[in-house]
This record gives sequence, C-alpha cells and structure tokens, in this order.
Amino acid sequence: MKKVLIILVLYSNSFHSQELKIKNSQSGIFSLGIRSTASVFDNDDFGVSGFGYGGQFRAQLGNRLNTEWFLDYMRGNIGQIVNRTDYHIGWSVMYYFTDKVSPPIKPYIIAGHCFDRTELYESANRSNSAIKNSSAIQAGAGVHFNLSERMDITFTSQYMFHLGKDLHADIHENEHVVFETVKGTGLEGHLLLNVGINYKIADLWASGRNKK
Repeated sequence: MKKVLIILVLYSNSFHSQELKIKNSQSGIFSLGIRSTASVFDNDDFGVSGFGYGGQFRAQLGNRLNTEWFLDYMRGNIGQIVNRTDYHIGWSVMYYFTDKVSPPIKPYIIAGHCFDRTELYESANRSNSAIKNSSAIQAGAGVHFNLSERMDITFTSQYMFHLGKDLHADIHENEHVVFETVKGTGLEGHLLLNVGINYKIADLWASGRNKK
C-alpha cells in the first residue's frame, strides 16, 4: 500500500506542470486512486472495527456528477476471539455542490451499491468458520482537498446497509464460538470511513469534443 502511494505521488509530481485540458464540460474526466478504509460495525454484544485498504477509479458524467467504482479489503475481530474479513466491490454516484474543476475544497454527497463477502472464523480454530455473500447500499458525504488541478486527497463517510441474511458469532462463557445465519432481521449496517489520494489521468472525451 505504501509503495503504491509513493509511486502515485511521484507520478503525479512528474506531470504536475501539465495542464488538465477540459473543453466546455468536465464530463469524461477519468481518475485513479488508492485509499485506506475503516469500518465500525454495530453489534449487540461486541464493538467490531475493521481496517483495510482498497482502490477506485472515477469517470465523471458532468460538472456536478461523478461516478466512483471501488474495491475494498478489510480485517477486524470480535472480542479477540473471532476474526472477520470483508470484501466490497461496487460503485457510487457523487453529486458536487460546486461546478468548479478543482477548488481548494470540493464537498459532495454520495450514494451507491456494492456486493460484499463476509468471512468469520474462530481465531483458535480456523476450521470453525462461516461465510456470507450478499449486497449492500451505502450513502453519505465527502470532500476533496485539491492539491493541484489533477491531484486530490479525499475523505468520505458513509453508512452501509447490508441486505438479506445477517451473520452472527455467538461466544459462550467457555469461549465456544457458534456462527449463526439469521433470516429476516432487517437491515444490518456499519459506518464506512475512507481516506484516499486520487490523480486525474485525462479527459477521455475531450478529443471527441474538439472535433466538433
């Protein structure tokens, strides 16, 4: 993760002087980025925190509308007895409060959908495990801090609602762990926090607009 971040920063610095060519509209701006991820789960008996990393790319649809496509990997634990691994792959739509290309601060609201996979296993007995595949919807807000016309640091906070079955780890007094999948429990969610760095590669549709 650190090596990728260093490469991205060096790459962006080498092209820092290059102007991002935009004609008439920001539609078509394409960017790549990496991010760190933290998840704070809400559990009846145990507070679970997951930490990890991921990446994303963005394809902008207009001056105020952007899309983000992401992949996250997170690890956490329940009471130091059960380990939890989460994978998210999905997309989001971002709506900006300003149509400026790269103001110092650019806030937005965000909402989207993802597919997720949750793996739970007992720390002392990895053969005692359970897996859940489902989907989720997420919504929240974020802000870009633009370091240049091409590069930004982004903070995002979203609440993610997991749809379908709920996977529980019941820890008994003798520390015996039983995994249980519960149906019909409604929406289970957690707070998802992201800090990332992104670099605008190009305006993909600029050449097409220039021909007009």
